[in-house]
Amino acid sequence: MALSAIPTFEVERWMDDYQPSAKYDIGETCAASISIDELKDLSEDKNSNPLQLSRKMTYGDIRGSDKLRSNLANLYSARSPSPLPMDNVMIMPGAIAANFCLFYSLLRKGDHVICHYPTYQQLYSAPATLGVEVTLWKTDQEKNWQLDLQALRVMIRPETRMIIINNPNNPTGVVLGRSFLVELIEIAREHDLILFSDEVYRPLFHGISPMNANFPPSILSMGYEKAIATGSMSKAYALAGIRVGWIASRSREIIDACAHARDYTNISVSQLDDQIASFATSPDCIHSLLARNIKLAKTNILILSSFIERHRWACDWLKPVAGTTAFVRFCSQGDPVDDVELCKRMHEKIGVLMCPGSRCFGSNIDYKGYVRMGYVCETEVLEKGLAELEKFMKSDYKQVPLAQ
Repeated sequence: MALSAIPTFEVERWMDDYQPSAKYDIGETCAASISIDELKDLSEDKNSNPLQLSRKMTYGDIRGSDKLRSNLANLYSARSPSPLPMDNVMIMPGAIAANFCLFYSLLRKGDHVICHYPTYQQLYSAPATLGVEVTLWKTDQEKNWQLDLQALRVMIRPETRMIIINNPNNPTGVVLGRSFLVELIEIAREHDLILFSDEVYRPLFHGISPMNANFPPSILSMGYEKAIATGSMSKAYALAGIRVGWIASRSREIIDACAHARDYTNISVSQLDDQIASFATSPDCIHSLLARNIKLAKTNILILSSFIERHRWACDWLKPVAGTTAFVRFCSQGDPVDDVELCKRMHEKIGVLMCPGSRCFGSNIDYKGYVRMGYVCETEVLEKGLAELEKFMKSDYKQVPLAQ
């Protein structure tokens, strides 16, 4: 008997099935995780401690501590003409909870949303489970993974309520630049639409400079009242284990609506998690933490790029400029291989974990031959994993079937 109509969350199921037994995990999408001791060492204040062990373990501040919300509000205010109040930030147990909360709060059956694609499956599957109609705003490598604004205009209907983007993008590592965002906001404003940007990989920019005229600001820095951003300590901040994410918006009404719905799912985040996140995002620590992760990304993308160049006979990509993921296309004599079978064989034969693009990001229809790699792991893991993959390419790759 079927107990649920909820669709399988393909990338999370894949990771759950294959990650525990992988020898070389280059499917993980977090910057290489750090310990609390390592976090303390990164802080400029060597006398500070992430945890206040004498504090009573109550529920704590329901919407998140003032310190953490203030730290995050300051980050959104840095390149904005108007500061973001800390009350416009609400702390959640991870960005995945933040995303679901805002869908549950702001969408209802009969609404229509338009979602960036490919992207993290939750962003289009979760609204669909609520009875919302979803139109996928598709792009591909031949378009440099950029979205077509004219196509967006055609998709908008009277019942359209929200546009969803993922910037920087998972799985491609591509960014939607400032000029694009300016036009996107004009369209959203014209139709009075909520504009939601999943920014969990921000600010891990390693291939585009903040001095670049088209460097992408946060959606909250662009003056649109109905813009929402979600973020997380997991990806760019290398602290997935503390389970801290957030919802931020220029609209206090949106934050209050999310808080109202949130009462039904979780009262507050762990005080311990909040304290560690507050420490990591403090002025004494955040710059060193991000510098460590950006340096790791820059080092590792060169290693992965060298591998791709040596295997151009089989591999193709658009080199990522941000985040932790790359979307690499594997072909045989110009035709895409079966990426699911490729990933299974890599796991079985050489212990390398990657995620098949067609299953995890293409609804088993699109992006055949693509594999998502997470390359901001420990450098040694990436080097050893790619060394094993190089052997596989010589000995076993030609036996991988083509995509059907």
